[in-house]
Amino acid sequence: MSLNNTPSSERTHIGIFGKRNSGKSSVINAITGQNLAIVSYIKGTTTDPVYKSMELLPLGPVTIIDTPGIDDEGELGGLRVKKSYEVLNKTDIAVLVVDGTVGISSEDEALIKQFEDKEIPYIVVMNKKDLLLDAGLKNNSAKEFWVSTKNNENIYELKELIAMQADNQEVKQRLVADLLSPSDFVVLVVPIDKAAPKGRLILPQQQTIRDILDADAVSIVVKDNELKSTLGHLGKKPRLVITDSQVFAEVSADTPEDIMLTSFSILFARYKGDLKETVKGAHAVDSLNDNDTVLISEGCTHHRQCDDIGTQKLPKLILKHTGKNINFEFTSGTEFPVDLSKYKLIVHCGGCTLNEREMKHRIRHAQDSGIPITNYGVIMAHIQGILGRCIQVFNI
Repeated sequence: MSLNNTPSSERTHIGIFGKRNSGKSSVINAITGQNLAIVSYIKGTTTDPVYKSMELLPLGPVTIIDTPGIDDEGELGGLRVKKSYEVLNKTDIAVLVVDGTVGISSEDEALIKQFEDKEIPYIVVMNKKDLLLDAGLKNNSAKEFWVSTKNNENIYELKELIAMQADNQEVKQRLVADLLSPSDFVVLVVPIDKAAPKGRLILPQQQTIRDILDADAVSIVVKDNELKSTLGHLGKKPRLVITDSQVFAEVSADTPEDIMLTSFSILFARYKGDLKETVKGAHAVDSLNDNDTVLISEGCTHHRQCDDIGTQKLPKLILKHTGKNINFEFTSGTEFPVDLSKYKLIVHCGGCTLNEREMKHRIRHAQDSGIPITNYGVIMAHIQGILGRCIQVFNI
């Protein structure tokens, strides 16, 4: 990924929902000014959620999600409808497209209830205005807005209305900038091994560096075997050392106690999730028993290395720490179980590729199911006995 690109996880996710042939794809093409989605009179053209990252003025960087029709039929159609509903977990702004010549259906009403239950800002777009006389245009709620994608009527106003929904959302937590003052030094410890991408830094490292720069602070990037000598030659005590969780023990030993220490993963636990919840969840590892099952979940689908942190290193650490015969299951990408009852603990990655809404949905789902959930960096710090030190900077 280029440093000039906005990651998908940082873009506003706009979900486009509706019945088959309501005009979802036409609305997408109209608001983007591009032929991004296939328009067809054949029902069910969109068979899976389709993600399009782009700039949408006046909103800025967005990801538009074109979903299958919520009235699809048959066994396969039912699976497509399920996929559409799953998109709600990552939707920041919902746009429900309704065929204005037909009106709002029971399927539409069920979806609106989901928007409201999940507190998703939404607009109901009444499409095909060109086919009705003005006398036939009725709004049953303030959320309804009439457009015609055929002649582009009210499309500009619709884009403005979508942008207004984003204005109502909460101010996003900063990654690290709120912990810093101008001219602070921050040392980032970045191990370079065979799992590191060639010629670039991974996404959490890129985002952290950018946030440090936005705080008018100074970032110093070193490999783990360079940390001790770098700290000895700086001439100024850094405000913070941020490390890859995989070298926590070594970095903690090389960082004087009067210098704050944390990890990229812990920063992301606060940035996108609930740090207090993941700290509480980490302690559940101490209570695991033989034959308990732990779910290890990653938000991305990267190629697994022989020493992969999620499938190799974490299970070994947990087994050694507990001394128990623990079972492990693994999920990645968009996969996250609906039924969590079989698990005694969930260990999730930092979620750098997931947007905030989806990460918080997963945490709430675990809470509602009564299953403790923690984060890679948090549990590794706990197991190595340095968690208290690594969250000191957050004052929680």
